Amino acid sequence: MTLPSTMTAIVADAPGGPEVLHTATVAVPNPQPGEVLIRVAAAGVNYPDIAQRRGAYPAPEGHSPLLGLEVAGTIAVPAGEWREGDQVVALTNGGAYAQYVAVPAGQVLPAPAGWPLADAAALPECWFTITQTLVMRTGLRSGMSVLITGAAGGLGGAAIQIALLLGAAPIALVGSAEKADYARSLGATAIIRQDLEDVVARTRELTDGRGADRILDMLGGDATARHIDAAARGAHIVMVATLADQASQLPLNKVVARQLTISGSTLRHQSTATKAAIAAHLRQHLWPALGDPALPRPRIRQFTLAESAAAHRAMEDRTNFGKIVLVPG
Repeated sequence: MTLPSTMTAIVADAPGGPEVLHTATVAVPNPQPGEVLIRVAAAGVNYPDIAQRRGAYPAPEGHSPLLGLEVAGTIAVPAGEWREGDQVVALTNGGAYAQYVAVPAGQVLPAPAGWPLADAAALPECWFTITQTLVMRTGLRSGMSVLITGAAGGLGGAAIQIALLLGAAPIALVGSAEKADYARSLGATAIIRQDLEDVVARTRELTDGRGADRILDMLGGDATARHIDAAARGAHIVMVATLADQASQLPLNKVVARQLTISGSTLRHQSTATKAAIAAHLRQHLWPALGDPALPRPRIRQFTLAESAAAHRAMEDRTNFGKIVLVPG
């Protein structure tokens, strides 16, 4: 197949609001040894994209400076086990807001059976992140309870579904009736309305007084101190974002007395080998379940690539829930 030398991509000439995003003509990436080139069918939009656009989360050295950390499409240039024309999804090292993206072959997974590629693009970043943190790091397993902040967002929704697949009980923490309904539709076994209820008291009520065994914390600040009070003895609180506040006054005496673990994790700066290991774990233990038509699917909103600024505005709207993807248009 003859590939074009240039492509359309979304660029930002300087940090700023959504208005800095615009289309441009750039060179098609040249895949390096061990990389595939994917013809993009859709790219997911995630909060790290928002942070990068604002200038707060620059691309690591050696990664594409273009936005976009997850993609679905077809293999244009193969490598490893992948063949030209394979339908795939991938965790990218940036660059997904474009018509083509180069990705290390180990970060690629087959598109799940029965999923349109535009919908499948909403999976990699969130499913990789939750697998890395809640599954591989904290050891989430059957019988555990897990309190999930931001449960109506992309990461939260993935956490609900992965917890269910492992036999754990996901407790969804949300801030509106609409988000509560959505989290319930994904399979949350219980809902806590943080705008109406005492989160600590309700968590203990739902866990027979024990507290949550695992807590996915995307908030930071005072919320993390609250989560320490909601945690069971020996619980693990994993921080994947600090959307509320980057600083916190933590009751360390309670961390010690309850034998708690608090860990932080970010996916983007992990090595290629680590990302490949996460992909392998996903593929063996969780990915096949996505082919089950009975598994609820996330709410997905589509924007065209040229509408990336509007997609970012939608992502930043506090009423947003589910996932947003960009399609070529």
